[in-house]
Amino acid sequence: MADLEIHRGDNLEVLSRFEDGSFDLIYIDPPFNTGREQSRTRIRVVRDRNGDRTGFGGHRYRTVKLGTAAFSDGFDDFLEFIEPRLREARRLLAPTGSFFLHLDPREVHYCRVLLDCIFGRESFLNEIIWSYDYGGRSKRRWSPKHDNILWYAADPKRYTYRYDAIDRIPYMAPALVGAEKAARGKTPTDVWWNTIVSPTGKEKTGYPTQKPLAILRRIVEVHSNPGDRVLDFFAGSGTTGEAAIRAGRRVVLVDDNPAAIEVMLRRLAFAGPTLHEGGHAVPPPTPEQGSRQPNSGSRPRHPLP
Repeated sequence: MADLEIHRGDNLEVLSRFEDGSFDLIYIDPPFNTGREQSRTRIRVVRDRNGDRTGFGGHRYRTVKLGTAAFSDGFDDFLEFIEPRLREARRLLAPTGSFFLHLDPREVHYCRVLLDCIFGRESFLNEIIWSYDYGGRSKRRWSPKHDNILWYAADPKRYTYRYDAIDRIPYMAPALVGAEKAARGKTPTDVWWNTIVSPTGKEKTGYPTQKPLAILRRIVEVHSNPGDRVLDFFAGSGTTGEAAIRAGRRVVLVDDNPAAIEVMLRRLAFAGPTLHEGGHAVPPPTPEQGSRQPNSGSRPRHPLP
């Protein structure tokens, strides 16, 4: 079996094909139900004396649009959409496995109550706050600059938590703790400060709502062991896949968006992924085929159950 499988199709249908308890770690980053279209336009600039922008030294440049990825992030009933998928996640989780649900403040409280019913309240272990500081500021309320990540364990008394694998962060007041502790750094709390993916950085795939590799790397390395099987069934640009493969885990990614499949195959080509459709391995699309697919975004547009 390949270490990296990419499945193209409706995630609810794809998940039904896997056996109970077959994944050690499941992370999902579903649509946040913001009610608006999420989009990201990729550009590059070329030197042009008649261009539309001025760069360093007063030189003129012309903007070249490379493409736009977008998806409609809205559901009439988000809980009706997400509940059967959360129940499948619980079924697929190994006895010592962990489940992470990444949302924003609009839906997280509803989903936490739902997860308490599915996993049991005792299985809730943490609500992690991913805090970032980027973009504009509201003049009418406190600017929302965080996401919420809920952590549930299949068994709250027996789960994977590799404390020694936690990446250390600097002390805010190193002089107060001494040179030895300052050099070692400290472990993070349940508030994780990390910038978003830079719009102009090498990590950027051009997908809207792409999450930083550092966030997924921390989850994968602490909450799974080398060789474990990891699942992301809202895979989007494949960040979970890259974090898991580079950490020596086996990975299954699911998405029904042709543009997402194209990005993942390109981004994760170094790992030799296999593409599956309808339960069978299929040849990956050629670059020409991929470019003709509708560019509808990084998240599947599932019909409501």
